[in-house]
Amino acid sequence: MIDTKKLDEIARLIRIDIIKMINQAGSGHPAGSLGITDILTSLYFGILKHSPQNSCLVNRDRFLLSAGHLVPALYATLAQAGYFPKKELMTLRALGSRLQGHSHFDCPGGVEIGAGLLGQGLSVACGKALAAKLNKKNYKIVCLTSDGEQNEGQTWEAAMLAAKYKLNNLIQIIDRNHIQIDGTTEEIMPIEPLNKKYQAFGWQVLEIDGHNFNEIFASFKKAFATPEKPTVIIARTTPGKGVSFMENNWDWHGKAPNSEETKKAIEELLSLSFRT
Repeated sequence: MIDTKKLDEIARLIRIDIIKMINQAGSGHPAGSLGITDILTSLYFGILKHSPQNSCLVNRDRFLLSAGHLVPALYATLAQAGYFPKKELMTLRALGSRLQGHSHFDCPGGVEIGAGLLGQGLSVACGKALAAKLNKKNYKIVCLTSDGEQNEGQTWEAAMLAAKYKLNNLIQIIDRNHIQIDGTTEEIMPIEPLNKKYQAFGWQVLEIDGHNFNEIFASFKKAFATPEKPTVIIARTTPGKGVSFMENNWDWHGKAPNSEETKKAIEELLSLSFRT
């Protein structure tokens, strides 16, 4: 039984931390970070095999955030899970901090990939998944990509490789929020029909509401049980989820809230009125 109320509460706390840390830093990417929070909450508080006490656990599942600019959500989730003290979140993007604006491997513990240039994460995930197969390990590789990364040719090279080697231990989540830094995906470079493209490349394709915990858990259960092919989960998300003035507004892709906006955002998140 999935305790959606508990997950809701965890996600709410993570979202509040995201707003606070980006405000403190004075820069960052709030819209997408808020949008993937429910997915990360599901992964780290119910789906992934991992250990905050031993981030190098050999048989752990690996989560790779290819969309590195969304790392505030990952940092906040890792801190909430106990990987490092939550007070460290307020050092986001500060000189000398472990929590830089784009992640680098194992800083802090729990970060599995250095991310900066978009479009490379799926290739790294393929390498890790293939290595697991060759070493006869049963852990899973989960890679979250942005929908904007589907503009990158390297993403599709990785997609071909994953199908060729039947990497059924690889699950890609596409954050389908329809925004990029300077407009919508439809305006910048249309990517539909995304589901049919991945089917043609030999992947199992699942489509879900990225804010529905039951759908998230069900999709991973199916992905983990699928033989012979990789799975892509196209997760429809709302950028800025939970903060009314950020939702579906691409202007918040890469802009920090000021003090007044931060106060308003936290008040909305505390009300939990964004949940339907």
